[in-house]
Amino acid sequence: MSPALPPVIVLALMLASACGGGGGGGGILAQSPPQPAVPRIQLNFRELQASGTLQNFSLLSRNNDFRILLLDEDQDRFFVGAKDHVVSLDMNNIEREPLTAYWPAGRDSKEECKLAGKDAEGECGNFVRVIQPYNRTHLYVCGTGAYHPICTYANVGRRAEDRTLLLSHGKPESGKGKCSYSPKLESVSLMINEELCSGVYLDFMGTDATLFRTLGKPHSLRTDQYNSRWLNEPVFLDMHMIPDSGDRNDDKLYFFFREKATESGNQKSVYARIGRVCINDMGGQRSLVNKWSTFLKARLVCSVTGADGIETHFDELQDIFVLKTEEVRNPLIYGVFSTTGSVFRGSAVCVYNMADIRMVFNGPFAHKEGPNYQWVPYQGKIPYPRPGTCPGGTFTPFMKSTKEFPDDVVSFIQTHPTMFNPVQSIHKQPIIVRTNIPYKFTRIAVDQVDAADGRYDIVFLGTDQGTVQKLIVLPKDDAESKEEIVLEELQVFQDPVPILSMKISSKRQQLYVSSAVGVTQLPLHRCGVYGKACADCCLARDPYCAWDGKQCSKYFPTAKRRSRRQDIRHGNPVTQCRGFNGNLYKRLPEVVQFAVEGSSTFMECGARSPQAVVKWLVQRLDSDRRKEVKPSERLARTEHGLLIRAVQRSDAGMYHCLATENGFRHTLGRYTVRVLDSGLVGGLLTGAAVGTDPSGTPLSQQSPAQKQAYKELMELLGQSRSSPTGYQCPGTHQPAPQAKQQQPAAAAAPPAPLAQRQPQAQPQAQPQSHKPKAAPNPTATKHKPASKEELKLRNRRNPHAVAAG
Repeated sequence: MSPALPPVIVLALMLASACGGGGGGGGILAQSPPQPAVPRIQLNFRELQASGTLQNFSLLSRNNDFRILLLDEDQDRFFVGAKDHVVSLDMNNIEREPLTAYWPAGRDSKEECKLAGKDAEGECGNFVRVIQPYNRTHLYVCGTGAYHPICTYANVGRRAEDRTLLLSHGKPESGKGKCSYSPKLESVSLMINEELCSGVYLDFMGTDATLFRTLGKPHSLRTDQYNSRWLNEPVFLDMHMIPDSGDRNDDKLYFFFREKATESGNQKSVYARIGRVCINDMGGQRSLVNKWSTFLKARLVCSVTGADGIETHFDELQDIFVLKTEEVRNPLIYGVFSTTGSVFRGSAVCVYNMADIRMVFNGPFAHKEGPNYQWVPYQGKIPYPRPGTCPGGTFTPFMKSTKEFPDDVVSFIQTHPTMFNPVQSIHKQPIIVRTNIPYKFTRIAVDQVDAADGRYDIVFLGTDQGTVQKLIVLPKDDAESKEEIVLEELQVFQDPVPILSMKISSKRQQLYVSSAVGVTQLPLHRCGVYGKACADCCLARDPYCAWDGKQCSKYFPTAKRRSRRQDIRHGNPVTQCRGFNGNLYKRLPEVVQFAVEGSSTFMECGARSPQAVVKWLVQRLDSDRRKEVKPSERLARTEHGLLIRAVQRSDAGMYHCLATENGFRHTLGRYTVRVLDSGLVGGLLTGAAVGTDPSGTPLSQQSPAQKQAYKELMELLGQSRSSPTGYQCPGTHQPAPQAKQQQPAAAAAPPAPLAQRQPQAQPQAQPQSHKPKAAPNPTATKHKPASKEELKLRNRRNPHAVAAG
């Protein structure tokens, strides 16, 4: 071997020898195809911060139980209830000019709360749970008041420029019937015509649950007290006013909750419910006085039917999102559900339409009869007008008030508030299912987006681990089959805390998320993180994004179809990106990598998307065919590349790293591996140490070129001992001696899904990538003038074996 070996080769030999035959044993995983529902992009909290797409707001104290309670799109503000605070934030940037109003519970209330045995920090404060618009300048605000509910008015000004948040002075109003006593009991509310409708618990002990109407001119209304047929230990989740017809007298308040089911007998089952009352309900005349006389409820079913026909139910309703459509009467109802069993854990998302909901409320009532008191459809005569009908509406134009209803109508409602048939989801199956997972979906928000090939609903799901998943569900050829695509998984809080509320602004393209520790704002799309190639943008299948000819950017509907490349339904870059893909992949450099016989070598290659399947092909020196590299004791495929242990002469050849996703295959990297004789390399290194070449000739007798080569060699040897390069053998986790910089990401173990990660310090990452960028491989160099062996190998290459786009 010539003494004038290029320095870069010597460095490669040094590193390969240092790693040795077993140097890559740590963190090696046999590669397998990606499992369903793998997020295409995963960003932790620090990566989101580094990307500049996340804003965060918090108070000085640690746990403040933030709840986003009201969006005011007209004034560009949204309002947050927290412990002892009301907060007003800018919808465009929550870090800009936040307004806070301190509103603690009274001193006496706090002392009484502590004397009652309640937690001083977690319960004996004023946890704000109600913020509703009262008029153009004021909000109505209520809090738990340390188990003494209180309410007041907040002046927010008339114009967006006012930037005002002033709570009314003086003694606050009683919040009984408007806000629950305990912060652990959920309260929901909605202001309709200056009348506050609330789902609350009315007493200190948390036993009297009710749907309550207060304020306004009419007297207050509530549900039938301590009647388990109406409400049985409910957890209120949301309420919305939805019109039933063009007649405003038919408008109804729909509310969503879960409760212990009376239909299940002795079994302790929890059912998801949807209930409704008429907005113009005034109560009964002789019975149900000052109580709702149009109250009805039905079960919401979200279940999966197995091959054996047995249904698995997701009964614990967690959250609801009402997606408005072009028809105001017919929004889509999205619900997040979880299971109640201790053995089986899972979450699901089901969608309901209002036509099915109205059909159930117009169907048979549930009735108990027979020796075993079984629930059956009521077969007797139903009084007129039908119970649950609104007075003065389409079907009862001659009745102006519920007080005009006959006694038998009101009595029937009192004893038969439940519908016999449940409300089934669309296609009678969930659109999203997660089972045996270490996290649970807690909140949901949905945006409807127009793309080049249609309109899509994009679902954002918050978890109890502080992450948000963004996904779409596409119909397959079979109308009842769905394809779930997880676009992103984002860690929106530094700690894995449950997400408590989530609101979306389609107008501003922003998502607002809250937890016990703070509020986070992030855009609905990050198109640039998908990649710099048209194929990457197309394969992402994000309706927000399209290829504009230069980059992956926000999609705007336009008549110039050819100027935007997007294919959500099929994600086919071959048809969409013709003319954009080839040049990028042809520019991939061909890398020559040297390996010492008996040592290890690592070829770096990782797919941008975890949804892609990576395959390695090799063309040996003595063959003109390419064969797939199969894992063995010596060959290990990792998330970041291919490791060859105990290199043999037969390992020399051309290696191709290919990625296949959604039927599209392209080349990620090309390596030419040359295997060097270990004896000659050992002689070279030994001779360099004593001042001679491998033949024993003193260095002083060498030519100037040879002397320069050895000078560079000694400099490299010195750097390897003292320079803080931080390089380590691929596949290991131990840092190099005296290393001060971060170890290469290529050597790290594959990251766990964000929702499963334990809290820890995360490495700083580049914002444009969904995973840390791998460090360059020091044992590789760009292609030099070809040797005879390389030319021979190139001549044998089959140019049609790899599809480059």
